[in-house]
Amino acid sequence: MASPLVSDALWSIVEPLLPAAGPKPKGGRPRVADRAALSGILFVLRTGIQWEMLPLEMGCGSGITCWRRLRDWQEAGVWDALHRELLRRLRAADKIDWSRACVDSASLAAKKGGDKTGPNPTDRGRLGTKRHLITDANGLPLAFILTGANTHDSMPFEELIDRIPPISGKPGRARRRPDKLHADKAYDHRRCRLACRRRRITPRIARRGVEISQKLGRHRWVIERTFAWINRFRRLVTRYERKSDIHHAFTALACSLICFNRLQEEF
Repeated sequence: MASPLVSDALWSIVEPLLPAAGPKPKGGRPRVADRAALSGILFVLRTGIQWEMLPLEMGCGSGITCWRRLRDWQEAGVWDALHRELLRRLRAADKIDWSRACVDSASLAAKKGGDKTGPNPTDRGRLGTKRHLITDANGLPLAFILTGANTHDSMPFEELIDRIPPISGKPGRARRRPDKLHADKAYDHRRCRLACRRRRITPRIARRGVEISQKLGRHRWVIERTFAWINRFRRLVTRYERKSDIHHAFTALACSLICFNRLQEEF
């Protein structure tokens, strides 16, 4: 028997974060259960299927119902809150390695355009979105930013570092800064190194024309693996959403599931 898309362990974390449902007009159809709607959202995320093709026999309502629930929960900040909560639990379990962090980006095609898209210089100028990601030393996603594909990797560098939320889970102050930060030659700019030092982070940024390519992957391979993990969620291989907030919701949910899978390894 196949395991459910929303396990009891995952639902116990998600349910407290969901906003209360508003009143329904008299005579309306019964509201689809939140857990069922989440199952439909995860099915679309994992398979990449179109919303209107969501199987009715799953019992998660129509595709538009699941899409609206995804949108409403994104507006309520549920997906980012879920990611922060899982990071908190991971830190409490001593599963975040702050000794070094890695930063990189990956571009993907944006078939329908929309905001936060731009001509992709690596795809003959077709519209695309760039996903900027920062991970810990083990590849756990700590934060991400979406921009147009024509945005240089170094431009949102400071914002990306500051997107790491304060992560509690242990006595004392919440932590949000790694000891070191590894990046490739695209980040070889004085302002990137200064941005790290201002935050008391030791920069480990490859220098153009100095360091050979063979040494770049010694610590940075983990973030490439994380991008591969994200691409296992077929909805994220190509951006189909015109609205960037919906694509952000899917990306935050994928990062949360990666963290959840790591947390489950404890049990």
